Amino acid sequence: MKKKILEVIKQYDTIIIHRHVRPDPDAYGSQGGLAEILKASFPKKKIHVVGKRDHTLDYLFVPDIIPDGCYEGALVIVCDTANQERVCDERYALGDMLIKIDHHPNEDQYGDLLWVDTSASSTSEMIYDFYLDGKNEGLKMTDEAARLIFSGIVGDTGRFIYPSTTKKTFKYAGELIEYQFDRTSLFNEMYEMEPKLINLQGYVYENFKMNEDGAATIVLTKDTLNSFDVTASEASILVSSLSSIKGIKAWCFFIEEENEIRVRLRSKGPIVNTIAMQYHGGGHPLAAGASVYTWEEAERVKRAIAEVCK
Repeated sequence: MKKKILEVIKQYDTIIIHRHVRPDPDAYGSQGGLAEILKASFPKKKIHVVGKRDHTLDYLFVPDIIPDGCYEGALVIVCDTANQERVCDERYALGDMLIKIDHHPNEDQYGDLLWVDTSASSTSEMIYDFYLDGKNEGLKMTDEAARLIFSGIVGDTGRFIYPSTTKKTFKYAGELIEYQFDRTSLFNEMYEMEPKLINLQGYVYENFKMNEDGAATIVLTKDTLNSFDVTASEASILVSSLSSIKGIKAWCFFIEEENEIRVRLRSKGPIVNTIAMQYHGGGHPLAAGASVYTWEEAERVKRAIAEVCK
């Protein structure tokens, strides 16, 4: 499939790369890393990275703004996005051909070509795999591509502590750090938090609820977020905060926005993506997300988490 994708890429003059809504470092890393590889390898092609700008990820790059006309006769590649509902910028369907590259369970088999590898730690790891497979066919790695891919691997492995981290993950990370980029600066950008977020983290530790079976939840209402001057997007950074609590098996952050409540699920063992799928979401078995629209729905999610932990 990697060879097929490369052959298709060679046929198109314009390539537009998408990723999922509410992006994380792997979404940006895989999207931007692939773009940088293609720009270096095919300098005459027009390569665009699109999607709503997330200011918390500006240290990686700022997405392009392009008119609809760019999609005419273009190849579209969607990275790190399991289902079509989560593709950021619905114009992804306007291109001439669509490729899906992802490491989540392949529940929504969209696209003309699909490369899905659930054994990969991240889609960024897959992009490096793509480069290695095609470097004898003209693919070129750059320092910037390596920085972006490395950030995506680090982000989706939780700095190499999640079970998805494999021997291959460490091997690839070791090769990527041979390129010239400032790892210390990158880690600072990824993991340093403003005082207001630290204060909200304290609130999370003081107010989360855990039952006798290790199911935990924390509710962050709009009023709570406003009181800490934190946005819903910023609050999502804290979702892994509860991972160090002894006795927790699975947990959920409920983060209220204007028209929905974000559901961010994490687990140390019980499968939680099946819960997310019931609410138009998805993800990995131990890390998933969805949205609900009433607090009654949120209570049903709480009961589901308690059930899987039991």
